[in-house]
Amino acid sequence: MQSVPLITTLQADQLRSKVESAKVILTLPWTHRQSAYLAPLLDLYGDRLLYHRLRGNDLNLLAVLGNLLDELQVGLPKFGAQTRAALKGGKGPKLGECLAADLAELKGKHMVYLDEFDRLPVDSNVDKFLRTLVANLPANVTLTVNSRRLTHQPWYSFVKDGIAVVVGSEFAKDDGVFMVEKENRPRLEVYAFGRGYAVVNGFVVDNWDGALPRNLFFYFMDNTLVTRSQIFQMFWPELPVKEATNVFHVTKRKIAERLSMKVNDGQNYELTRYANGFYTPSEKLGRHYDVADFQSAVERALMTGDKAEEETLLRQAVELYRGPFLSEIDMDWIVARRDSLRQMYAQALIGLGRLTRRRDDLAEALGYFTRALAEVPEREDIHREVMNIYIKLGRKEDARRQYNLLADMLRTQLKINPSKETQELLKLMGD
Repeated sequence: MQSVPLITTLQADQLRSKVESAKVILTLPWTHRQSAYLAPLLDLYGDRLLYHRLRGNDLNLLAVLGNLLDELQVGLPKFGAQTRAALKGGKGPKLGECLAADLAELKGKHMVYLDEFDRLPVDSNVDKFLRTLVANLPANVTLTVNSRRLTHQPWYSFVKDGIAVVVGSEFAKDDGVFMVEKENRPRLEVYAFGRGYAVVNGFVVDNWDGALPRNLFFYFMDNTLVTRSQIFQMFWPELPVKEATNVFHVTKRKIAERLSMKVNDGQNYELTRYANGFYTPSEKLGRHYDVADFQSAVERALMTGDKAEEETLLRQAVELYRGPFLSEIDMDWIVARRDSLRQMYAQALIGLGRLTRRRDDLAEALGYFTRALAEVPEREDIHREVMNIYIKLGRKEDARRQYNLLADMLRTQLKINPSKETQELLKLMGD
């Protein structure tokens, strides 16, 4: 099996030869010094580099394509007629066909560069759009997608089929940007929301040789700086240190074997490395971890002062949360982590609810608040948010039903009544 073709720190002339021969370029989430990549492309393409950076209002495929056309038509006023017509109700495949047809009318070599593509969640409609676009992309056009995260599909299908190459490296080497590495690093993708699974170079690890290697694998993914004593306390607290050490090394070796089997190049790929008393991520593997992306999106949303960016980040977080963390494992650390991530997910939903409510998108806000209550039914303030929206929508019976649901829950679980503020809200409705 061939490893994923990576291009890293490439000199300008080498970069040109690579992009000219590739149909699709994917820049990794951790690509360093993007300007050093764009500069030779600008020299190569000039005004034939069709650049679009996704913005805060690029929340769905139609919005992205509409903004893309608006931007490109400044310099190409006749471009995009077929795509523009298809925006009126067109689905992914049709939009992909039309954009490819519009691009085919361009003369000479062009590159379409979509920057910050992770602002757009890749749902089934976007997936079909991308696959159709790439399948019909004219020979004179290269598509480049830059993103902080590139999820499994459709990207790995493009790479596996030889359609796409991947540009980027996790670690900058000296000051040279984009020089070809001597060795290609396998790409490890880990998805821990839901049941949990791992993918190496596009191949799912479907046999862990027991539950213990799988559980330790996820522990290492979720804990990137951990001591041996912490590991022993978590997994083998009753065993003597000598016995725990033996079991640990056997288990760690099984993890490396499972990962290495998917690369199948004769090398051994350890998940971790040991230095200064700590186990940290091995540099032999390029990593993507959905939980880390989820946390990053929520934390960045809390810090930004830009409401549009906050909404984009919260939508990304909600899209990433596909279910409870490692839902089929009940180890103590997993249960605690599951609850913490559930609370973060609920907070993301609440944040989106409040943002959409402020601009009077009441139906959308109601959806976010009710989803949040499914995770944190004890949040009385969110029950009030739901009641207020029902009242504004003229749905007084639904508001009373929401109050009764809250009251029953509080009496059953906490032996208390709703707060005075919530009772006053009920009284304001009258009969």
